[in-house]
Amino acid sequence: MTGRSGLLAAGLMLAAAVLAGLDAVIVRLLAGEVHPLVIGFFRALFGLAAVLPWIRRVDLRASPWRWMHVLRAGLKLAALVAVFVAFAHAPLADAMALTFTMPLLVTLGAWVFLGESIGRARLLGALAGFGGVLIVVRPGAGFDPWLLFAFAGAVLTAAIQLMLRHMTHADTTQRLVAWNLIAMVPLGLLAAAAVWTTPSPAQLGLLALQGALGALNMTLITRAFALADVSFLAPLDFLRLPAVAILAWLVFAEVAPGSTWIGAGIIVAASLISLQAGKRQKNSSQERQRY
Repeated sequence: MTGRSGLLAAGLMLAAAVLAGLDAVIVRLLAGEVHPLVIGFFRALFGLAAVLPWIRRVDLRASPWRWMHVLRAGLKLAALVAVFVAFAHAPLADAMALTFTMPLLVTLGAWVFLGESIGRARLLGALAGFGGVLIVVRPGAGFDPWLLFAFAGAVLTAAIQLMLRHMTHADTTQRLVAWNLIAMVPLGLLAAAAVWTTPSPAQLGLLALQGALGALNMTLITRAFALADVSFLAPLDFLRLPAVAILAWLVFAEVAPGSTWIGAGIIVAASLISLQAGKRQKNSSQERQRY
């Protein structure tokens, strides 16, 4: 990784963080007027429309995981809707902070369900991270039950990541992305049909913007990871918290309390410790295999 490519990758991650904050702001602006299931459908629809020219070049029939793609798309839709509910009702910075538990949940899920050895450092890091969750959620003292939806979104996203560990062995990244976007649209329409109200032109404009921002966000992150190492970029993903906190303050005069920053700091530190411990464990395993 050269200095220039690393700087460009960092800039792309910063831009992606701002887009993630704008996504949360759009959901809050639509709250109470457009049902989260309807938002989820249009997010999938406009996201698919934004990348349709690229998807047309992907051989979808070559994938061996057709029903698993549908299951993964259903979980992805549920995860999005859960986070949208949290963004609509809970403090935005708190909700964003809880989404950072996803890497910790993946670590624990790989240990419990896949039988992977995670080591003491990664396990302690995960437990410390959930201590940070308690600080953000503040059970018994100003507890906001809407935050549970953000945590549910993180759990569902972790389940998707565990599925992908299996699916990537026999499929390409391009087909995985394409199948996910295509399958989400009909699933989103079925889910939204029961609560359907047609958005106004202004609301449709915001929904279209959200879908385009989501597709651009995915493109920026994909490009960043092509330019730099995961160990360099992973910490930059946490820029989403200050980005959403600043936007929440500017748009809604919402100020994140100190407990949010303390808890989020613990979650971020725990995630980074888990990441570094996992990298050392992988390198150690590769070294042993050489001899």
